[in-house]
Amino acid sequence: MTQILFQTVANQTVLIIDDEKQLNGLLSRIIGLEGYTVLQAYTGKEALKLLLNEDIEVVISDVKLPDVNGIELVKKVKEVRPYAEVINLTAFGNIADGVTAIKNGAFDYLVKGDDNDKIIPLLSKAADKAKLQRRVYELEKKISGQYSFDSILGISKAIKDTIALARRVAVTDTTVLLLGETGTGKEVFAQAIHYESPRKANPFVALNCSGFTAELLESELFGYRAGAFTGANKDKKGLLEEASGGTLFLDEIGEMNLDLQAKLLRVLENQTFIKVGDTSTSKVNVRIIAATNRDLQKQADEGKFRLDLYYRLSVFSITLPSLAERKEDIPLLAEYYLDQFAKKVNKQSFKIDNQFLDLLKKHRWKGNIRELKNIMERVAILADSEIITSSLLPFEFHTQTDNNSFSLEAVEKHHIQKVLHHTSGNKTETARLLGIGLTTLYRKLEEYGLNT
Repeated sequence: MTQILFQTVANQTVLIIDDEKQLNGLLSRIIGLEGYTVLQAYTGKEALKLLLNEDIEVVISDVKLPDVNGIELVKKVKEVRPYAEVINLTAFGNIADGVTAIKNGAFDYLVKGDDNDKIIPLLSKAADKAKLQRRVYELEKKISGQYSFDSILGISKAIKDTIALARRVAVTDTTVLLLGETGTGKEVFAQAIHYESPRKANPFVALNCSGFTAELLESELFGYRAGAFTGANKDKKGLLEEASGGTLFLDEIGEMNLDLQAKLLRVLENQTFIKVGDTSTSKVNVRIIAATNRDLQKQADEGKFRLDLYYRLSVFSITLPSLAERKEDIPLLAEYYLDQFAKKVNKQSFKIDNQFLDLLKKHRWKGNIRELKNIMERVAILADSEIITSSLLPFEFHTQTDNNSFSLEAVEKHHIQKVLHHTSGNKTETARLLGIGLTTLYRKLEEYGLNT
């Protein structure tokens, strides 16, 4: 008596589930005439197979099926196709079943015989809603993929071990403290932890604690009541409330003053806080991920950071490796960012020569990945040919390995590099400024391995 039918208007497919083949066929023909693509099933098992293999957006299902209750089937449909809408049909309607169907996620519940004039308009509304939900679902999947651990580039053991550790804690609700030098990608890891956690469908909110004064930081974090201070004309939600149900990322947590640290500790302990200018307590449900490039243990010992907050934040600490600790990842990262910036400035793809990569590996990278990203953007803008050579790198990349050498040859090489950089690689102008002939310059470039 149950069958599933699938139909599509504007490429939408409808699945009809009903074991009464005559009724199933009739409903399929009616819906098909409306321009939908229709699929049919006679059992819940057949329907679920179709849902797994076909792009179905609306399901019309009888309640009484040979192998499953159509109302309970709604949950399974939603598990397979979260954006799909389900319309339940029944020969004997009752209020309790209707309420249960809606609670399970059904779009509507109709009694057979009363549905002749209602089914097509209802199907149209369900299809419109499914289409919108699908767009949202696909956007969420795209965002989740963009910020997942799989999007973090690297083949080194250091980064792989760090990712493995972060994956372990992501599925929990534990507070996480991300440690590491500036530019190592702490916010990227925080986003990945959020989007691979049970909270991924809820907000990820980031706050840089070093970007505000103590008063402004408190207002941003906790919000305020109207009249709390001059200019507070109406109530304002804080970022804690904005992130409720999701994750709040507190970057540069070491910059937060001691008074605010005490209030944050309360949030971590019991998920409550008091807004600026309020007397009542507000409650949230938020996961905290904090990050810093400072030694919080040392700051705590010096009285500059609350020791109890440090212990609460560092329940699960992850130290992100510097670029110097993962040099084998530099070529991969350089090529990735170069390709991204080439597209951004409407240039062809590039090839990087070995000398360029050697200089990247020798660089100290105090700014880590952020610095490498900035360098590759500069290179993409300056590049005039398909081959990326070392001449496009800033002057300091060429001199860093010779800084401790005082030989005449090293001084001369250093000076020629400096002038070449000044003239943007113009050898005729470089020779003129050096006061030597062009032939002599070429000989010295060859002698010092500076030909590009």
